[in-house]
Amino acid sequence: MADPLRCWNCRELLLLFLFLGTQWGAGAGQIRYSVLEELDKGSFVGNIAKDLGLEPRELAERGVRIVSRGRTQLFALNLGSGSLVTAGRIDREELCAQSARCLVSFNILVENKMKIYGVEVEIIDINDNFPRFKDEEVKVKVSENAATGTRLVLPFARDADVGVNSLQNYQLSSNIHFFLDEKSGTDGHKYPELVLEQPLDREKVAVHDLLLTALDGGDPILSSTTHVRVMVLDANDNAPQFTQSEYRVSVPENIPVGTRLLTLTATDPDEGINGKLTYAFRNEEDKISETFQLDSNLGEISTVQSLDYEESRFYLMEVVAQDGGALLASAKVVVTVQDVNDNVPEMILTSLASSISEDCLPGTVIALFSIHDGDSGENGEIACSIPRNLPFKLEKSVDNYYHLLTTRTLDREQISDYNITITVIDHGNPPLSTENHISLKVADINDNPPIFPHASYSTYIPENNPRGISIFSVTAHDPDSGNNAQVTYSLAKDTFQATPVSSYVSINSETGILYALGSFDYEQVRDLQLWVTASDSGDPPLSSNVSLILFILDQNDNAPEILYPTLPTDGSTGVELAPRSAELGYLVTKVVAVDKDSGQNAWLSYRLLKASEPGLFAIGLHTGEVRTARALLDRDALKQSLVVVVQDHGQPPLSATVTLTVAVADNIPDVLADLGSFEPSANPDDSILTLYLVVAVAAVSCVFLAFVIVLLALRVRRWYTSRLLQASGGGLARLPASHFVGVDGVQAFLQTYSHEVSLTADSRKSHLIFPQPNYADTLISHESCEKSEPLLIPEKINANKEPEVVQFYQGKQERCYENGN
Repeated sequence: MADPLRCWNCRELLLLFLFLGTQWGAGAGQIRYSVLEELDKGSFVGNIAKDLGLEPRELAERGVRIVSRGRTQLFALNLGSGSLVTAGRIDREELCAQSARCLVSFNILVENKMKIYGVEVEIIDINDNFPRFKDEEVKVKVSENAATGTRLVLPFARDADVGVNSLQNYQLSSNIHFFLDEKSGTDGHKYPELVLEQPLDREKVAVHDLLLTALDGGDPILSSTTHVRVMVLDANDNAPQFTQSEYRVSVPENIPVGTRLLTLTATDPDEGINGKLTYAFRNEEDKISETFQLDSNLGEISTVQSLDYEESRFYLMEVVAQDGGALLASAKVVVTVQDVNDNVPEMILTSLASSISEDCLPGTVIALFSIHDGDSGENGEIACSIPRNLPFKLEKSVDNYYHLLTTRTLDREQISDYNITITVIDHGNPPLSTENHISLKVADINDNPPIFPHASYSTYIPENNPRGISIFSVTAHDPDSGNNAQVTYSLAKDTFQATPVSSYVSINSETGILYALGSFDYEQVRDLQLWVTASDSGDPPLSSNVSLILFILDQNDNAPEILYPTLPTDGSTGVELAPRSAELGYLVTKVVAVDKDSGQNAWLSYRLLKASEPGLFAIGLHTGEVRTARALLDRDALKQSLVVVVQDHGQPPLSATVTLTVAVADNIPDVLADLGSFEPSANPDDSILTLYLVVAVAAVSCVFLAFVIVLLALRVRRWYTSRLLQASGGGLARLPASHFVGVDGVQAFLQTYSHEVSLTADSRKSHLIFPQPNYADTLISHESCEKSEPLLIPEKINANKEPEVVQFYQGKQERCYENGN
């Protein structure tokens, strides 16, 4: 097949420029275009945006779309350019067959205005179909005594194109016996006939092979051929003849299958086999053979399947009668199908507002729909109606489109939804009708904010929670309906410890479930106050707030931390001093520990895990005080090593350990001498350094003892003076008794004071530590030092130094440093 786009003649090219992409005019909302068939998908048809009075960008904004009924969509809208384009290749012959004009009608809907525009597009034919014969070879029989001028019917060709592109003429191959003649039928087709020009002589030529060519009028011209074999027979000099050249019959579309439509009659004056006629369809289409049946002996035509007026309104067929001598006669048969009221009207809903606000104005459009009946005439005339007791009415629009409008204001509190029945009925006899139901909900206006059941909420979550765990769920109720009752949840913008609350907790906007974005630490955050906002989806939205306090529960996630004794940073070991004269229960030192947790997770207990000499020392379960469990003996080793474990009461419990070294000696020089033998040094220089260190420690100890003796003498003198004053007049009775201390108190102070000596193999790294005194109980805070009454107050303090006040308490000792206060 030649390229169809090259098959245009000058006349078609002129029509192309006249019609392609041109609007013929719009009357009463009708827009007309024309376009060539077989164009590629997306080919330009017309500027629909301009013809609708819109800008291209407004097509999408206004919801412009094509609506058509019961057929494949041939056209589409290019929302970018505002053009009407082809949705695919259009075959005019498939769409309109042999119709002189091929018109495609559809509607354009402007959604936001609910307005319909009718569009009519004419499909222009191009020369894209060859003339075609049904058979590639046909046999024609003719008697040898046929007279000159005898006409033999030849098969005709069909061309699906129309106008000048359709079949125009036939040509016959050159020969001396026949020439070609054409006849035009009432249907406009050209029928070729073979005319005998010279007498035949079967004894000379029994078969004549001819070539019949069919040509159309396109540019270039398309053609097809068929081989005609003329068989010369012995004398049968009379051809059959029909009583009429064309038969017409009109039948209703609902006749039963197998009904006889008509009987064709042909006669042949010959006798015998030359006068016996048989009937057959010639050049019938598949649709003809599938719908009708021809009795070859009687010439009766009957139906083999039901007829449908909506599918085909008439059928055209050719019937031939052939005698035994192979002479033929042909007749045209036209079967017209009459319409009956067999199609129920149908309603197609194009646009529908499923809900409408109760404050809408009268005349508000609710729905746009079209009605259609496949029948014709009165059977296809239809009307529609709704019940009278509803606040709605129908208003006719373009073509068969109707608007459903409100007639008055609606009241949702009386009726919240309507079920509207639209009845469509035709004018046939009997009339057919159909009912369609439209459900319409009356939407409430947003006049109620969401409400929480409680004024505030509180919840608990253990610390170290998994990330993303749900914490709590809040629910608010909105008495409105529809979108006005759709509640979404959010957290109010707030900060905690200079950090947005939203970094701690998130909320599911739909369910109201709160989730932890991270793991909480009780030691950092103990409670968190949130404000949850519930907002509906109304316009404008309404909202309400509720307070939620999130309490963090402590978990045992911190092990005890030992504050005393502390290990020196240089790796040496601290030493506690216990005199050999210590009795049972003597306080050697105290282990002080804290736990960052709270509650029972911070309750600490102390026990000895390991001792170099079991049974010599014991530790208070809850105080951490290390005391002698028996009197020290001479055989007890000078150096005692104790491993103390501190354990909390959490689940599971956590613990920490510390190693204590206790030196057993009566005085400090003994301790230094004995400690010097713990680890002898092989370096002479180390020995000299160790000696210097021992001398220094001894000197400091002597100064300290001298200070204590002087202090004690002053106290005794003051005590003695106070006793004399009391004896003389009792004037000093008002002085607090806690300002005085006896010898036992001084002895206890001396016993509890200890030195920590750290010695290493390298004496250059050895050091001596004079820590604060050990205490019988927990450490006393600086505030408690200020509030307690001192037992001993120096009368004069060096003005150039910060005063140092040594305060004695019942069983407790602490050194407080005051900055002149």
